Parts: sequence; structure tokens; C-alpha cells
Amino acid sequence: MKAVILAAGKGTRMGGLTDEVPKPMLPVEGRPILEHIVTGLREAGVGEFCIITGWKAEVIEGHFGNGSDFGVSISYERQTVQDGTGKAPELAKSFVGDDAFLLTYGDILVKPETYQLMLKRWAGGELSGLVTVTGSEDVTKGGLFFFDGAFCLNHLVEKPSEAQLDELRAQNFLKDGETAWYNAGIYIFQPRLFQHTARLEKSPRGEYELTDALSSMLEAGESIAGVEIAGRWVDVRDPDVLRALQNAAE
Repeated sequence: MKAVILAAGKGTRMGGLTDEVPKPMLPVEGRPILEHIVTGLREAGVGEFCIITGWKAEVIEGHFGNGSDFGVSISYERQTVQDGTGKAPELAKSFVGDDAFLLTYGDILVKPETYQLMLKRWAGGELSGLVTVTGSEDVTKGGLFFFDGAFCLNHLVEKPSEAQLDELRAQNFLKDGETAWYNAGIYIFQPRLFQHTARLEKSPRGEYELTDALSSMLEAGESIAGVEIAGRWVDVRDPDVLRALQNAAE
């Protein structure tokens, strides 16, 4: 399995912490966030990486080099226009070739067991994609994913409004007291993903959204499995989260 890591953004919510380094290079437990991701994937058996860099790209590329110091092979592509998550994976099309690939953001920390669960589920069926989720009864946290009895994706709503939440309840997608599943931002795709990203239009936020490509895949009848995150899942989204991680490591 190959891996593509999206690490091009500055991380503006981090304020001055990312003036000189990209967010994925901020330290957790004495190592950059991105290093935790690379070594965790390596433990799961992933050996080939393409890292999409952008802001302060030289910091990432200088730290990891060709990957040999970390027991893997790493190449790079630079995202010069920050226009959302939907188009960024296309920069790795040549790297991916005809192979399936794991896709993750460069600021999401999980245990290596999660990657192993993903690869096991992927090997168990003919799939076009796989998404990871975290569960909560709070339905206001982010992108909601819905699954059938085989835990394959059959519906999604990105950042639902109150009106959309009411509609989801009326349609019986949401039920009081039941777990709501949230997009955890780590995926596996067949290269046919790029057929759907190629047709993306910008969202109301003015960006190309990867979740719109997932919706397109569902409309085309593509099979997308789900996997619940095993244990820890941390989106290192702001200084408070980073500080909590650093304090926990002390």
C-alpha cells in the first residue's frame, strides 16, 4: 500500500507557531506530528509515501529527505495554490499510478492499530474507497457519515445546518441516543477517485472539497466501507489541542 499525506497548509489557527514551520512539523512527544504519522504507517506495512507540501515545504523535505533514515521511500509534490482538499490528492496521480493508496491529512494523530484495521478491512472486499470515523452523540461537530448494515457508506452531510439536522432526523438517519459518525480524515482509495475529483466545483467556501468527491462516488454506485478509529484520534487543529498533547507527554 502507498500513502499520500496532505501537508501543504500553513495552519493559520496556530498563529505565530507556524510562521517558520508548517503545522505538521510542530512537535508532539519530542517529534513532529508528521513523523508520528510516517512511522505509524510504516508499522502498518506502508513503505512508499508521497507528501504534498506547500507552506515552508523545505522544512518537511529537509527533515525527511528521501525517507531512508525512517526506513521508507518518500517523494514530494508541491501544492502552489491552496484551493482545498478536493484537488490536492491529484498532485500524487503519477505516484499512485494504478495502485490503491491511503490518504491522510498531516495533522491527524492515531494509533498504528487504526491503519492496520483499515488495511484489513480493505483487503476483505472489492471496494472503491474506505473512510474512517469517530463516534459521538453530539451531532454538531462536523461532517456526518451514515452507513448501512454492512458498515458501508450510504449518505453524508458536510457540516450540517440545524435545518439539515432536522431533515436527517425526519428521514430517520439520526436517532436520539444513537452514535453519530464523524469523518475522521483518513481514507483509502482506488485511483478512480481522480475521476470524481476532476469534476469537482468549488463549494460555497470557495474551495474544492474532498467530501464532494465522496458524494460523487456514492452517486455513481461506488462501494465505500467504513472503519471506526481504534483508540486515540486527535485533530491537531489549534494551539489548545497542541498544548494538551504536549502537556500529556510531560
